[in-house]
Amino acid sequence: MNYFWLNEIDVAKITENYGSPVYVYSESVFNEKINEVLSFSAPYSLIVRYAMKANSTSWILKHFDTMGIEFDASSGYEVDRALLIGIDPKKIMLTAQELPGNFVELINMGVKFNATSLHQLKSYAAKFPGTQLGIRLNPGIGSGHNKRTNVGGNDSSFGIWHEYLEDILTLAKQYKLEIHRIHIHIGSGSDPKYWQEIIDRALSFLQKVPSVSILNIGGGFKVSRSSDEKSTDLKSLGKKSSLSLKKFYEKTGRKIAFEIEPGNWLSAYAGILLTTIADIVDTGDKGNTFFRLDSGMTEITRPALYGVHHPMKLIPVNRKINTNELNYDAVVVGHCCESSDILTPEIGNPENFVSFSFPKAQIGDVLLFGAAGAYCSSMSLANYNSFPRVAEILKDNAGNFRLIRKRQTMQQIIENDSVE
Repeated sequence: MNYFWLNEIDVAKITENYGSPVYVYSESVFNEKINEVLSFSAPYSLIVRYAMKANSTSWILKHFDTMGIEFDASSGYEVDRALLIGIDPKKIMLTAQELPGNFVELINMGVKFNATSLHQLKSYAAKFPGTQLGIRLNPGIGSGHNKRTNVGGNDSSFGIWHEYLEDILTLAKQYKLEIHRIHIHIGSGSDPKYWQEIIDRALSFLQKVPSVSILNIGGGFKVSRSSDEKSTDLKSLGKKSSLSLKKFYEKTGRKIAFEIEPGNWLSAYAGILLTTIADIVDTGDKGNTFFRLDSGMTEITRPALYGVHHPMKLIPVNRKINTNELNYDAVVVGHCCESSDILTPEIGNPENFVSFSFPKAQIGDVLLFGAAGAYCSSMSLANYNSFPRVAEILKDNAGNFRLIRKRQTMQQIIENDSVE
């Protein structure tokens, strides 16, 4: 995968017109990933929902809407965000850890609902007896790129534990509810080897609930961010899932619609975080060299949170890299007064760091972080140390750069803090 679709001329234009740090997105990469997902094999019907939590910038949501993608919201606030920019409520599905205070209003507007706990199911049933809804089940197994992204199994609070399915059916019968969707999500960056097991397990649940017509297996499709990682093969997954759904039809006479909720897959590769080396320091001959950036966990939190890497590329400013000059090792750190603001952690261990090999760098050089279109802007720690939320720009299909979200000003931060 080409993580770095910006060239040196692009970088010069961006830094001159928009400064640094800044998120940069590619319309053409978004479209490429959208088309890949929409071609996912499903024998009866396919519903694709974008997981808004991956990146909820308004332009991105509007663009996905025009391309035929629907939406998965993880909170009532995400639903409100989508509604405020004009998304049809019937295209939004709410699957949340917390039942929003305005959930009755949202459902009356047409927002679809998945109950993720028995409490949520009872609350829904009391307000909307005799209606349709979905149920998120914890299938008993989970998988993620590390433990912090695993949302299935005994150690996860997500979904209703599968052994409580009879309790669900009893409540459904009591309130004349029609369970038409079973939703299962096992984690972000899930190991592809688990997908067939998950689909088969999900279909075993469907056999016990004759009213179900939609199987939602969530998202979490693995996105490679380094050469030793392998992305989920959507074509292979589509073929396997289609075969399972066809066998289910042959056995039961039920044609089940397939629903997926990619977030990372749709947006990760479409984003780059452009940063600048603000300082270079070291801790002596036996110590380390550190690149201090004008960015950090305020824009890209995943390394500190998960102990993961993003691909990096050094762009020298006003000079060419001397290929005869030996590379040297450096640790990349952020600008926060926070010891955990490390962008090159030891894999799986955010408390430690590793050095990366770079060409000879200077203060003022640009450092790009690839695969930054998902879980970066939407998951940033903006305003820590009072660093403002940075701008976001789009490289459109014509090659032009457009501002799609302005940089936050300190005045805006202060106004939000004001109490009358």
